[in-house]
Amino acid sequence: MPAAVRRDRTITILESFRIANLLDRKPNDLSGGERQRVALARSLVTDPVVLLLDEPLTALDALTKSNIIEDLRAWNSSHEIPIIYVTHAVREAFALGERVVVLDRDRVLARGTPQEVLDAPRHEIVANLAEFENIFDATVESVSEPDGTMNCHLDGSEVVLEVPLVAVKVHESIRVAIRAGDIMVATNRPVGLSARNIFKVRLVSLQREAVAMIVVAETGVNFEVHLTPTACRELNLGRGNEVWLVIKTYSCHLVSQEDA
Repeated sequence: MPAAVRRDRTITILESFRIANLLDRKPNDLSGGERQRVALARSLVTDPVVLLLDEPLTALDALTKSNIIEDLRAWNSSHEIPIIYVTHAVREAFALGERVVVLDRDRVLARGTPQEVLDAPRHEIVANLAEFENIFDATVESVSEPDGTMNCHLDGSEVVLEVPLVAVKVHESIRVAIRAGDIMVATNRPVGLSARNIFKVRLVSLQREAVAMIVVAETGVNFEVHLTPTACRELNLGRGNEVWLVIKTYSCHLVSQEDA
């Protein structure tokens, strides 16, 4: 390939990743994010027919990751080649993935769209990867096939949750996974709601992490709840308060255990 063509192609890919200003820089003069961008550009400048990216954004800050994801998405939309993208980050899977395969050692635990796999996990390992903060042992108390639901008692507490029906029997042990962001908090017992799971808890801790408040509520077992600082402030939430948790039936996901 003539030198002029090589340089034109190099400039084009550098500009698409917004790093043309790095062309004459030495590797030791690059930041971590710049090195990752250069590595991707070096892989893509040859116009590959398939691409394998193995955790390419590890150890980068959130802003740098967002920018690289945006650039990679734009590049792929114009080239449309198969990309196999290995990651432990749910956000990256949602941002870039069309199909997701979850592997555990030599097993395929789940496959499908990101929404199918990560928003409705069927296995505890997948629930952990998908950042379901609450996973409980429970026992099936009753089954309502006409309604497509069943009631489950959370072991170690008095809480009974209505959850979607699966193929289990009464008195059988199950695992229930719930995202912290899918739990609502009320300072008085709410009425007139479609949500079926409403129960009282005591707040044991509130801690701010970035833009979220991590709230732990206890009722025999601990629930982690994610709220905005504004919600905590307007509800006047504090340690020791008794409040009501509200959880929709379909926010409860039944998952198989890790050794299943």
